[in-house]
Amino acid sequence: MLTNKKLGFVGGGNMTEALVRGLVTGSSIGAKNILVSDPISKRLEYIHKEYRVKTTSDNRELVQESEILILAVKPQVATNVLEHFADLVDGNKLVVSVVAGLSINSIENYLDTEGKKKISVVRTMPNTPALVQEGVTAICASGHVAKVDMEAVHYIFKAIGQTVDVEEVHIDAVTGLSGSGPAYILMIIEALSDAGVKVGLSREVSNILTIQTVLGTAKLARDSGKHPGELKDMVTSPGGTTISGLHRLEEGGLRTTLMNAVESATQRSKELGEKPI
Repeated sequence: MLTNKKLGFVGGGNMTEALVRGLVTGSSIGAKNILVSDPISKRLEYIHKEYRVKTTSDNRELVQESEILILAVKPQVATNVLEHFADLVDGNKLVVSVVAGLSINSIENYLDTEGKKKISVVRTMPNTPALVQEGVTAICASGHVAKVDMEAVHYIFKAIGQTVDVEEVHIDAVTGLSGSGPAYILMIIEALSDAGVKVGLSREVSNILTIQTVLGTAKLARDSGKHPGELKDMVTSPGGTTISGLHRLEEGGLRTTLMNAVESATQRSKELGEKPI
């Protein structure tokens, strides 16, 4: 899939680099079919040297050469970037956005002010573990996107982890859970490591134990097919150490706190999405 398709990344930041790395090393898309644009020449030099892809500082050149456009710029410059090459985008190009807070309808309006082009637009929400090819990307699309194009988008983003389909109305919930989720987990990792130090472990040992425990548990939950509660019960013996610790977590309201965090982040995402970019 996509063997002969030309991919153009508008913006050469961390997410673009993660995608390029994953595609170049683990897919059928060759470096010769990938073009990256960015206003910073040193960034382009690095990306070209590291991944042997084509680079340019001219977004219009990139759009003309590409069949699939991946918009990966900061939200505050996205509208100017889109308007700069809007006249070059037609119904034959697939536009994929990684821009937070920018709706499909907004992208369509910026690229097609007269509403005549029927542009195919896909909106995505990856998360930071994508930087190590272990992310998850939520994908939603406009009504003009063909099934084969959706399959292409899934193929691209599977280069950095797993993918799921969602309705755009749920993209804020995705942001609150998987978008912000890495920060929640990192805070838990930090707290567990501190706890290890508190009970006498060295910081180095505590970090190793904590991180590998979280990593291994996540893999167990993903690969076993069992409900997290069932897996929890497997390590919780009557009157033992684990149930004593779990009692303290319940006493401190861990479940409620995490649910409140996701709900709050979701609401904030909605508020930010309502503001003009």
